[in-house]
Amino acid sequence: MSFDKLNLISPIREALKTEGYTEPTLIQEQAIPPLLEGKDLIGCAQTGTGKTAAFAIPILQLLSEEQRNLKAPRIIKALIITPTRELAIQIGESFTAYGQYLGLKNTVIFGGVTQKPQTDALKAGVDILVATPGRLLDLINQKFICLRQVKFFVLDEADRMLDMGFINDVKKIISHLPKTRQTMLFSATMPPEITKLVNSITIDPVRVAVTPISSTVDIIEQAVYFVGKKDKKLLLIHLLQDKAIASALVFSRTKHGANKIIKDLAKADIQAAAIHGNKSQGARQLALNNFKAKKTRVLVATDIAARGIDVEELSHVINYDLPNIPETYVHRIGRTGRAGLGGVALSFCDTEEKPYLKDIQKLIAKSIPVIEDHPYPLIETEPADSKAATKKAPVGKPGPVGYFRRRTRH
Repeated sequence: MSFDKLNLISPIREALKTEGYTEPTLIQEQAIPPLLEGKDLIGCAQTGTGKTAAFAIPILQLLSEEQRNLKAPRIIKALIITPTRELAIQIGESFTAYGQYLGLKNTVIFGGVTQKPQTDALKAGVDILVATPGRLLDLINQKFICLRQVKFFVLDEADRMLDMGFINDVKKIISHLPKTRQTMLFSATMPPEITKLVNSITIDPVRVAVTPISSTVDIIEQAVYFVGKKDKKLLLIHLLQDKAIASALVFSRTKHGANKIIKDLAKADIQAAAIHGNKSQGARQLALNNFKAKKTRVLVATDIAARGIDVEELSHVINYDLPNIPETYVHRIGRTGRAGLGGVALSFCDTEEKPYLKDIQKLIAKSIPVIEDHPYPLIETEPADSKAATKKAPVGKPGPVGYFRRRTRH
């Protein structure tokens, strides 16, 4: 299917063509028609499925169809709430791109920076507001923002909102919205509290599910290295010396761990940048922009900071620390293998992380191949019965990176 068959107005079709879009993704194909009809929608879709365009395009078209009095001040008609600064910025950029020929105005607000430029933009008037919960509530309380005229409300990454403790803030924000509105909620998973929220804020919603969380993208090559905790830094340096790894997003469980990885790589003359919650917004955006522009080959991130990172042709994701929540693994490796391109996901697993690996393999319903031929194998210290269980793990072909080279992008 082409975008021409989705009954989009010509300015949006032209913008999509300018941006290089030719065919809608599955979630765009399923979500755009009912949203253009004004229906509420619940989208279950993980990162990389194209969900931003799935809600941005209909909102832009519906707003453009209203006859706005050009002499009247702009008021907030569409509100998009998202959990992180990076994701908010990315969504704002998408609205700007898709609506470049429409004359609508959007702005992005988030915490961690001075509020004056944001309040100045609000005073000048906006049609579409993209916001993180904390700063949005703060500016509502300061009377800079009124949401009583909002017609379109999007709650993006709802499960991550829950993980980050924003759910009560979200409920407070919803209380400021008019009862009559079109509501769209997107979430990779639907835990009970999110399901309860969905039922309370939507009316007879259309439900769209794309790429269930338990199914990792088939074109992503996956492998695991069993390695001692203290040897992980040596294994990472060893792998990154292979230029077949054109770009790598390395996941650390903690901010402190991310900083330590950066220092270890620097000692080995491998340039890398970190992105996590303790970094200033400017530093985070600079690191992300340099990574996207391929000025930086390695980006080290925590899960929360990485939410919203969308990098074209990312060749490798490396799980320096395995996540203790199996769904997080799927989110992480979904950063590569986008737009039909191949990708590689490598994971380091120490003795304490073996239960995490077991949970991950149960969720994705497949065994992840083990790479045994590397210089820093795990020295087992568990009881014999634990060792016997470990031997049952699948064994991959030898070679730390070469095993995947045929599928690696340059």
